[in-house]
Amino acid sequence: MGEQAINLRGKFDLINEQWSPRVIAQMNDYQFKLVRIQGEFIWHDHPETDETFLVLEGRLRIDFEDGSVELGAGELYVVPKGRRHKPSACEEAKVLLIEPRGVLNTGREGGARTAQNDVWI
Repeated sequence: MGEQAINLRGKFDLINEQWSPRVIAQMNDYQFKLVRIQGEFIWHDHPETDETFLVLEGRLRIDFEDGSVELGAGELYVVPKGRRHKPSACEEAKVLLIEPRGVLNTGREGGARTAQNDVWI
């Protein structure tokens, strides 16, 4: 049937922009998205869903209104639905996001940082 594994390094080579998640797989209604992160994002939330961050390379910090969590390569964190957060990375981090199809990266905030949704590589 021609089944093929998804090569994450090869997929990251196709992403040049920061903060522009790209879909690499879908399981039921959940999408697996790769994203390059560097600098600070905006404060936002996702009122209808949790959001999973799995750091593949680098370090990621997720700030909350009452604290923060720092993740290194091989570490995962699930942001509960409705919780305001702001991801950031001093140096580039390569991250796998897992979230339902149709979730905007900026949640309800919108604005210039909103990436086009459902873009596959």
